[in-house]
Amino acid sequence: MKILLAHNYYRSSAPSGEDAVFRNERTLLERNGIDIIPFERFNDDIDDSTVAKRIRLALNYAWSAATYHEISALIRRTRPDLAHFHSIFPLISPSAYAACRDAGVPVVQTLHNFRFVCPGAMLLRNGRPCEECLGSSLLPALLHRCYRDSFAATLSQVWTIASNRRRGTYWNMVNHYIALTAFAARRLVAGGLPAKRMSVKPNFLPDPPSAGTGEGGYAVYVGRLAGEKGVRTLLSAWRVLPDFPLKIAGDGPLRGELAAIIEREGLNVELAGRRNRAELVDMIGGASMQIIPSECYEGFPLVVLEALACGTPVVASRIGSLDEIIADGVTGVKFAPGDPAALAEKVGGLLANRRQLGLMRQKSRALFENNYTAEINFIRIMEIYRRVLDGRSGKQK
Repeated sequence: MKILLAHNYYRSSAPSGEDAVFRNERTLLERNGIDIIPFERFNDDIDDSTVAKRIRLALNYAWSAATYHEISALIRRTRPDLAHFHSIFPLISPSAYAACRDAGVPVVQTLHNFRFVCPGAMLLRNGRPCEECLGSSLLPALLHRCYRDSFAATLSQVWTIASNRRRGTYWNMVNHYIALTAFAARRLVAGGLPAKRMSVKPNFLPDPPSAGTGEGGYAVYVGRLAGEKGVRTLLSAWRVLPDFPLKIAGDGPLRGELAAIIEREGLNVELAGRRNRAELVDMIGGASMQIIPSECYEGFPLVVLEALACGTPVVASRIGSLDEIIADGVTGVKFAPGDPAALAEKVGGLLANRRQLGLMRQKSRALFENNYTAEINFIRIMEIYRRVLDGRSGKQK
C-alpha cells in the first residue's frame, strides 16, 4: 500500500504534540512495510514580515492554489492509493483535498483539535470551554476575537471555515475523519462534520517505558504552564498538602507567577522546568501519581499515555476527553475542574490508601498494553484505510 502522508509542522520554538504524533505514525507505517510519500510543510518557513505577506498568508489559510498544484504533481509522479492528512494549517490548506479528489485519491483526515469547527481551534474562550459556534454561525468568534485575541486573525479563521463549508469541502472532499476520542468526535459532529465518516483512533507510544516503581514519594505535573491547564488550581490545592512534594515539569507564560507564589507561600513544590523525554519518563515512573488539572478540552495528551505505560495513576479533571480516558477508581481518580479543594481531597484519599494506589498501577499498565501500543494502533489505522479503499471500490456501502 502506498500512502501520501501530509503534515504542517508547528514552529520549532513552539513544538506541538501533533508533530510528535505525526512522526510516530509515519515511523509506525514505514516499519510495517507501508510505502510513505511525505508532503511536509514547516511554519518556520513562514515570512509574515510585511502586511501584504500577512494578508496573502491569511488568504492561503482557506485555499492555497500553490498546494493544489504541488499535490496534483506529486500524485501524478507517485500514484498513491490514499492520502492521509494530519495538520493542514496554515501552509497546506483544504485545497489539498481538492487535488486528491480530482486525481481520484481518497482522503483521510486526522483531527488533532477542533479547527474545522472552531476558529480558535480549541473550543476555548477566556481559559474555559466554549461551544458557542457549534451548530451555529461563527459570529461569536469574531465578537470575542477568539484567535490570538485579534479581530483580523480571527476573521481569517472564520473565512477559512465558512468558505470551505460553502464549497462543501468538509463533506465532499474528505472520505473519512479520525478523532482521537469519542468525546472529540461528538463535538466535531455537533460542529457539522459527518458522523457516518468519523472513526475514533487514539494516540499511541512507539517505544513505551517499562512500568515505574512509584516509590519516589511525590506527585508530578507535566505540561504547559498556562491558565487553561489548571496550574493555578494545582498550586491552590497544594496549600493544604504541605507534606507531599509536587514536581512541575514544563514551561509557559505563568512560570514567573507560579515561582513567586511558591516562594512567597513556601509551598512544597519544585519547578523542574523543561526536561527531555528520558527525564520525564523517569519522573513520571517514580511518582506516586500524575496530576492533570486541565480546565480546557484536551485532545489525547501524550503525557497520559506515558503515565499509563509507567503504571502511574492519574488524578485528572472530569472534563472532555480526560473524563473518557481515565477510569475513575481504576486507573486514577477525577475531580471537578477548577476546584482546588476537590483536587486536594482526591490526592489525600489516594495517599491514605496505598493498596489502592498499587492496584491502580497494575491496571494502568494493563490498560496501556491492551489499547495504546504501536501494534494495536497499526491494526486500527489499517482497518480505517481498508474501509476507505473498499468504499471507493464499491465493496461496501
